[in-house]
Amino acid sequence: MRIYHSLLNATKFRRVFDFGEREVAHWFPGHMAKGLKQMRASLKKVDCIIEIHDARISFLWQRINPSFQESLDVRPHLLVLNKVDLADTSKNQSIMKRLEREGVRNVLFTDCLRQRDENVKKIVPLVTELIESGSRFHREEDRSYCLMVIGVPNVGKSSLINAVRRTYLKKGKASKVGGEPGITKAVLTKIQVCDRPIIHLLDTPGVLPPKIENIETGMKLALCGTILDHLVGEDIIADYLLFSLNRLERFSYVEKYNLEEPCDDIQHVLKCIAVKLGKTKRVKAITGVGNITVQMPDYSAAAYDFIRAFRKGELGKVMLD
Repeated sequence: MRIYHSLLNATKFRRVFDFGEREVAHWFPGHMAKGLKQMRASLKKVDCIIEIHDARISFLWQRINPSFQESLDVRPHLLVLNKVDLADTSKNQSIMKRLEREGVRNVLFTDCLRQRDENVKKIVPLVTELIESGSRFHREEDRSYCLMVIGVPNVGKSSLINAVRRTYLKKGKASKVGGEPGITKAVLTKIQVCDRPIIHLLDTPGVLPPKIENIETGMKLALCGTILDHLVGEDIIADYLLFSLNRLERFSYVEKYNLEEPCDDIQHVLKCIAVKLGKTKRVKAITGVGNITVQMPDYSAAAYDFIRAFRKGELGKVMLD
């Protein structure tokens, strides 16, 4: 892998991202409002909350839905930072220290898609300890436990449920998963994931606030696939991705797409990607001899590939916070 001198390149890169007049689209469809109502109604049956977020944007978790966050404070709480395989794990210790300063004690980093993840095995003992060390109010006589899994869209809530179930019951998928937000539409019935003790998990739809006030927060969520791409625009997501990679000095995109050096011009990068992948489209051009059809680089297809490569971890491990 080629080494690029950061001081030399730093002068070529943007220090801030120009969002212009853009706003992150409101994405609070009917199933979110319905799901939030069901989640509040189900809290009285819940012994512990498992809140799951993308490890690459670990500090956004507190700002996602503060109105619902207040309802959770009376329950034991476990924060799971998932997709750690895509995150820069060298930052884990600093993340833990910051979370501790903010009063967050129970944190696990997971990769729920891995067949065997040691931290997934820690979930049942940890939540059992949290539940048994506190009051269960009207549920003291019930020796089975009910947990609610919550979080923003597409962070792996259903994958976590399936991973715990696979670990303790040796059974397959019980909750549908997918690579885009909005797979789980409503609070599901209880899914048993363990028999000693008996533990059921409630899957829930990903819930965002009705309006994302901070546009950079919205862009980070969009980059990690939490908001549907077309609501933000793949062109702007790709540009923010390029800005983020250069800021973090993650230049693996250069070799992957046959660039000569790191670049801060998204149009040039997308052109190189289109050429590398052979992605073109036919467009009509007006010339002095009439209309002709020419082959042009397909920038939309290139942006799509660039974003997907990042989400698969092919452009290196990052921490966007």
